[in-house]
Amino acid sequence: MLGIQSRREFLASTAVGIAAAAARDIPHPMRPRPLPPPPPPPSRWAAKPVVVSSANGLRAVQRAFDLLMQGADSLDAVIEGVKIQELDPNDDSVGYGGLPNADGVVQLDASCMHGPTKRAGAVGALEGIKTPSEVAKLVLKYTNHIFLVGEGAKRFALQYGFKEEDLLTEHAREVWLRWRANLNPDDDYLDVPEGEHMSVRPTGTINCDAVTPQGDISSVTTTSGLAFKIPGRVGDSPIIGAGEYTDNEIGAAGSTGRGESNIKVCGGFLTVEHMRRGMKPTDACLETLKRVAKLTEPRLLDERGRPKFDLKFYAVNKRGEFGAASFVPGRFAVHDGTAAKLMDTAYLYERAASR
Repeated sequence: MLGIQSRREFLASTAVGIAAAAARDIPHPMRPRPLPPPPPPPSRWAAKPVVVSSANGLRAVQRAFDLLMQGADSLDAVIEGVKIQELDPNDDSVGYGGLPNADGVVQLDASCMHGPTKRAGAVGALEGIKTPSEVAKLVLKYTNHIFLVGEGAKRFALQYGFKEEDLLTEHAREVWLRWRANLNPDDDYLDVPEGEHMSVRPTGTINCDAVTPQGDISSVTTTSGLAFKIPGRVGDSPIIGAGEYTDNEIGAAGSTGRGESNIKVCGGFLTVEHMRRGMKPTDACLETLKRVAKLTEPRLLDERGRPKFDLKFYAVNKRGEFGAASFVPGRFAVHDGTAAKLMDTAYLYERAASR
């Protein structure tokens, strides 16, 4: 009868509306127009939607998984997830609030890969922009390049409407001033009293990898890098194939921890290649860590020949299987369709007994 929608028409229009609402919430969505999720492609893989992240990404995996279930693109989903940490001034390892370099300047790095289009984007040593992951996505989407750095990356971001802001929070400034005061006992700064000084150089990053119900995969890694680094230093996070890597036929992997050690093994790429040869994600992460340990120079090994630094890898495959591994016991975040939760990593070594 005319004027009455069939049940099929009603459901179809509702699905389009949900996807459109999701797209409106995402700046510069990957899709040119909102569409309902297409049917799963024919494949020997049975895709199960999943999002995996570093341990600081519990909110990220929840946000990304919700978007996947609303039909969002895989790259849009993971970037919206990591932006939570980038915009959080209480996370001093990522984005706004990140600890500065040796000159007291916050420099941010990020990279991303979009499995369906086989494209990648990255920015390094970016100053004054809170969400480098979004800038990396725009490099991927709107340029014929992959990697922009420094002043050029900032100009590119400003052209797309990003606002330049001071990223150094009061907390980060205080931490930097304390570090500088204790840097050299013969300089003109007074040492901070014992018990207040920093005993380690903090590092931190967030990696996030996702598989959609249709089997499409994306990854992103974003960081403020090593605290008090030499100005201009860039770690593994913005390097495609190191900080993260995606192959839409196989899976995705990323890392957090000492970037220099990961760069030498191209850890993101290597982990995906291990999965290509049939390894499960957890086993692939462990195998990459073994390669890192083998290539670690003696000055970075302890008395037992084990790396003294932290490094973790996270991985998903096209089936929706996931895993993570570290040198010593650690944690990672995942949403596997049941809930966002923290899980234990696999690991190579037991923690040394405290003295």
